[in-house]
Amino acid sequence: MLVWLLHHFAPLAERMEQAAAGDSRVFLTARTALAAMTSFIAALVFGPPAIRWLKARFRERIDSASERLNELHADKQQTPTMGGLFIVASIVTAVLLWGDLTNTYIQIGLFVTITFGALGAADDWIKLRTTRRGLTVKQKLAAQIGLALIAGVWLYSEQMTKPGGLDLVWPFGNYGLPLGIGFAAWAMLVLVGSSNGVNLTDGLDGLASGCMVFAGASFVGITYLAGHAVMADYLSIPWIAGSGELAIVMGALVGSMLGFLWFNCYPAQVFMGDTGSLPLGALLGLAALVTRQEVLLIIVGGVFVIETLSVIAQVGCFKLTGQRIIACSPLHNHFLFKGQHEIKIVTRFWIGSALLALVAVASLKIH
Repeated sequence: MLVWLLHHFAPLAERMEQAAAGDSRVFLTARTALAAMTSFIAALVFGPPAIRWLKARFRERIDSASERLNELHADKQQTPTMGGLFIVASIVTAVLLWGDLTNTYIQIGLFVTITFGALGAADDWIKLRTTRRGLTVKQKLAAQIGLALIAGVWLYSEQMTKPGGLDLVWPFGNYGLPLGIGFAAWAMLVLVGSSNGVNLTDGLDGLASGCMVFAGASFVGITYLAGHAVMADYLSIPWIAGSGELAIVMGALVGSMLGFLWFNCYPAQVFMGDTGSLPLGALLGLAALVTRQEVLLIIVGGVFVIETLSVIAQVGCFKLTGQRIIACSPLHNHFLFKGQHEIKIVTRFWIGSALLALVAVASLKIH
């Protein structure tokens, strides 16, 4: 919105262009900060009425396959859920206000946010309004794959015009493997994997939202730098023209997470549900795909990766041997079963996420 207005006031735009960052015409740095602040304030404003509305209609039903886990989470019964609705609303509001809506990356970011949010909302609605535990695994995965393929093909059509835009980059040494048309399938895998990783982590008060603050902040910086020709060259990272605009989306994500955490910290007044976790994870994957930093995503989102691997390992081991390698998956539940307090588990996971984010950003100059 702001960008559109400024483009229609040529003299002002020309003066601002001289001070612009990277390939953005109009104060990318300021707009990123404003997007973060806008989404934060929007989350605080939308939060109370949304929580009251959700409390009357959508309350958490503690009904996992583990009786022990149900007992440990018994006090969370009837907590309002689907808080992802005001997370998505906050992100979209901030992006519409401060983003360049003619930018393809902004458009894909909005598509991913809204569609994955809608899929999560459908899953939550079924879970809360029927006796089922949401969509079946096959239904949910099929929908994610479909949405991710649309985003992947759309992204492919944009990335193919950029030098190295379709290369799988090893950041330590900047070696690239051209993916060609296979980029669309690769993008689908990254978006689905990242989306599910955040979804699996969302099991304790403030856990996923706190970790997303650190992971999202990392990609605010990475997208900004990847869109700045001089900084990208200095750091020896791929320069993707136009990708800096995605910093607006990631800034909005971080702001919305801080606002949501205001209500989601222990004891939580609201849960994000799949309505929030699915689009948040997908946006993280999108930022990595656009900047060609999928390998760094593994480090930045290390907590989400470990949580996902703990589920895969637990299920695989149980099917093969009948034995469990941890008390309960995902990993945060293992520590809960061992008697650690929820606040201690969440805080330690936050610390781990912060350290991984620092390692990832520091590694940008290693080549």
